[in-house]
Amino acid sequence: MGDSDGTAGREPEYEDESIAFLEALWGDGYLSPGGPEEVRAVLDGLDLEGRTVLDLGCGSGGITLSLVEDYGAGRVIGADVEEPVIRHASERARARGLDDCVEFVQIEPGPLPFPDAAFDVFFSKDAMIHVPDKEALFADAFRLLVPGGWLAASDWLTSHDDEPSAAMRHYLDLEGLSFNMASPQRYRRALERAGFTDVSLHNRNPWYRGRAREELDAMRGPQYDRLCAAAGRDTVDHNIGTWGAMVEVLESGEHCPHHLRARKPA
Repeated sequence: MGDSDGTAGREPEYEDESIAFLEALWGDGYLSPGGPEEVRAVLDGLDLEGRTVLDLGCGSGGITLSLVEDYGAGRVIGADVEEPVIRHASERARARGLDDCVEFVQIEPGPLPFPDAAFDVFFSKDAMIHVPDKEALFADAFRLLVPGGWLAASDWLTSHDDEPSAAMRHYLDLEGLSFNMASPQRYRRALERAGFTDVSLHNRNPWYRGRAREELDAMRGPQYDRLCAAAGRDTVDHNIGTWGAMVEVLESGEHCPHHLRARKPA
């Protein structure tokens, strides 16, 4: 995804314990916040019936399967660089009998391995944060879409493109993931330079600021034992610290998740 950042051949960032924790927190097959309701908001107004969809950064496959089961997509390819999540997603698809219309593909960082104009919709849920080169990513997305096709996504952005604040650096260090955050201004420029029109960005910071506080309270209190049973006490305790740091940068506005929508001209 995007230009290679030297991560090919690296150890997975999402191991079984972290997958188990995030799914216990956000729902079976979901590795990003909001569950089905947030996916519905990202796709609001788009008709996926019979369409061919790419789910970039598909994680453990919950959303990918939902695009078929709940939105009527004709064929969906879920792509991710992480072997453990692809394994979980493939097992989930087989168990639900969706092998004929859903395929999960492990990819390497870099240009996406799909032909031009292969998809009606380019979808991504909170995964493009791992791609350093947003400009190359959106140029590739434009190439992959049919004329008139749509990009519909959400991602974790930062309010500026300067050096992160000390609070943001602390949060990123605790996450320990290959986060490459960029501003809404950079995302908009990259989409427009790629050739997209009807570009829109919607700041979801107010929503997730409140939701993240609720998640942190649940981790510390009523959900602690359940989460420990799913993912282990060490994983949960580490994430309590991470969520506390994340809430701080959400409250400052420096961490600002967004919805993104753009169209390839017909």
